[in-house]
Amino acid sequence: MIVRSISYRFMTIEDIDQVLQVEERCFSNPWKKEAFENELLNNRFAAYLIAEDEDKIVGYCGVWVIIDEAHITNIAVLPDYRRQKIGEGLLRKTIHYATLRKARKMSLEVRVSNKAAQNLYHKLGFRDGGIRKSYYTDNHEDALVMWVNL
Repeated sequence: MIVRSISYRFMTIEDIDQVLQVEERCFSNPWKKEAFENELLNNRFAAYLIAEDEDKIVGYCGVWVIIDEAHITNIAVLPDYRRQKIGEGLLRKTIHYATLRKARKMSLEVRVSNKAAQNLYHKLGFRDGGIRKSYYTDNHEDALVMWVNL
């Protein structure tokens, strides 16, 4: 897939149906609509950014900023749009948002088997911090916890 022009903006409630399509294509245990509604309407710590190719949402990234720490809740890019730096763009913009909110550290979990994502996170300064055993409920895979100082 050749990308025309990727733009980034904050997710709105009207975006949820398209974001769910990304979620379902990217994850074996996707979040439900209610989870995103709760994040956008009720979680004052949460923010979600989306990546659009014209009017099509092709990726998103969620973050919680609590006091001076930020945590990536999830990041996903449609398979046809990968390897075009869209995930990197989402993550860089999310890091920028977190620093504006005065976060000093950021963390995330990633499947130990997801080397492509780990490479991106290392590129942006994240370091390995530990293992969460059987973190993923679909197959009980371990999660690598990663941290970066902002």
